[in-house]
Amino acid sequence: MNPSATGWIKKLESEIALNTLFLDYSEDLFYRTLRDCGFIYGSNRNVAAQVIQPKRFKLSESEVCKINLCLALFYTHKNANTNSTFTNSVVAFYSEINANNTTFLSSILNTSTPQEQLENIIHKRIQIDDNVFTKNFNYFLVNALLYLDVLAYKKFLTQGKLSISYIKNLEAAIVTVCLDLLRSKTIKNDYDERLIELFGSSLRYHKNKDLDYKTAITYISSLEEKFYMLDLACMATWSDQMIDADEELFLEKLGKDLNLNIATINTSVRAINNFYSENKDSIALFNSKNAVHNFYNNSTAIVSKLVNRNSKRLYQELKDSKELMVLLTQSTIRDLNTEEQQKVQEQLLDIFKSIPSLAIFLLPGGALLLPIVVKFIPKLLPSAFDENRIDE
Repeated sequence: MNPSATGWIKKLESEIALNTLFLDYSEDLFYRTLRDCGFIYGSNRNVAAQVIQPKRFKLSESEVCKINLCLALFYTHKNANTNSTFTNSVVAFYSEINANNTTFLSSILNTSTPQEQLENIIHKRIQIDDNVFTKNFNYFLVNALLYLDVLAYKKFLTQGKLSISYIKNLEAAIVTVCLDLLRSKTIKNDYDERLIELFGSSLRYHKNKDLDYKTAITYISSLEEKFYMLDLACMATWSDQMIDADEELFLEKLGKDLNLNIATINTSVRAINNFYSENKDSIALFNSKNAVHNFYNNSTAIVSKLVNRNSKRLYQELKDSKELMVLLTQSTIRDLNTEEQQKVQEQLLDIFKSIPSLAIFLLPGGALLLPIVVKFIPKLLPSAFDENRIDE
């Protein structure tokens, strides 16, 4: 089986037919298999429930991630009361997401067979690649949010339609809680601050980062959602390979707020400890001294080159966008609010569409780089733009 080639889902279904034991798992047991293999944490080290052996097919991590997402959706479909085929059902689910303008599937859903559509959807949904801008970020954050798709798909099958507000609210709740946890540290180093920024930029469906903790907790209701929230919170604490006293207190409070007992919290903490301890040598997050630091260093160097290379055309485009110029000027003397930041992001992306060599910023994760772009822009503009600038 080759999950990077056409026809792999049909091949996977034939492998499932030979190993159907996982379809009889309880929801709790199947969730734990997804956690044990790393799918919940966004670092897929094995195939859930050992449905197939990755070594047998020489699978890459991105291919294992594809299989685990497909297995999670397949399990959800088989345990639901639906007459629709698996492939048609999942394509219909993602089609409804696309109808709400929250994803990137338009070019896929208008072409090819349902099976090819599903293979392309899963390929697009998995974010592990060699892109220097998104590699470290995607390993650690974006793929850790894939289980949101599974939870939303379960709602879709139960209710017969997609609740886009459910996806938005649950995603925002998860990111809010993780951010609150990271901010709970008494002493935050540069690594923590950068990780906070990455978490704040990881929203796919919901653009509002200003959800408060108490409201976030109200959006987490089912037992699966609570387990998932707790596991991602534990993952966030392990980002620096340690759980300090403040983080431990936060986890206890989170468990209490979610009506989970201390034994469940301890199980979640042990699970993340065991997973990362066993796999830290092969997980991208720990392959360097500081993956987030490397992400920013690499990104800054390349963004600087791109901005300088396109300086004349970028300057001309900026001059033609008066509102953006005003906001960029204001950003040199004060922090922009959420609405203003959103306007800057949207208008910059519109400008980048007109400059082919800046199209990289339009890719998933590219918005993370916009603050770096803004930092370099004042150097392109007349000195009056920044009266305190000192030319070197």
